[in-house]
Amino acid sequence: MTVPGLRERKKQRTRDELTRVALELFTTQGYERTTVDEIVDAVEVSQRTFFRYFSSKEEVAFAVQQMVEERFVEALGLRPPGEGPFDAMRNAVLSGWDTIGDAIVEVVPVELYLRTFQMIESTPALLAVHLRRSTEMEETIARIIADREGLDVDGDPRPRIAVAAFSGVMRVTGQLWGRGTDQSLEAIRALTEEYLDHLGPALAPHWRGEDREDGPEPGSP
Repeated sequence: MTVPGLRERKKQRTRDELTRVALELFTTQGYERTTVDEIVDAVEVSQRTFFRYFSSKEEVAFAVQQMVEERFVEALGLRPPGEGPFDAMRNAVLSGWDTIGDAIVEVVPVELYLRTFQMIESTPALLAVHLRRSTEMEETIARIIADREGLDVDGDPRPRIAVAAFSGVMRVTGQLWGRGTDQSLEAIRALTEEYLDHLGPALAPHWRGEDREDGPEPGSP
């Protein structure tokens, strides 16, 4: 692995500091009320420097989320070809949480990452962007799954259906994590694993268990 040079490390530090300061301002005084001028003044750089790293406030608001998504896509692409679609997605996201924590805390504290997640969901302009990004990510993942399975994603609905179900679980776990008392990265990984393990049973024909006392379904032998 190539070690970044001094110039690259300085650029990364500047980008990380801009991200951290912007998210702190967004979450304390509001996204709409925060200006680029306030961000660059706090970091003591120029607007030109800000726009060298980010095209807009919107982009910096999603910077950490973008990093997490890119890590997941990369991990999914590296899953063994013998894994089925669901196992590949499940193992990619769980292995990602095993390593992404260090990458997140290099940029922002976990507590700020959580506040950013909550801020996005409570800011209409950002929530709309978040939903659009989620749709785009689902399409990217569906195409990866289709390629793994040798399917035409536009002719076979299964990749998009599987990804939609998987993404629904991820949204639920993120929301529950944000409302919970344990807001560590270990907690969201454990919650993600638990809820993904419930996905198959949740899609089963019946949820009442095998020892139902109400007898067989009508029309069954």
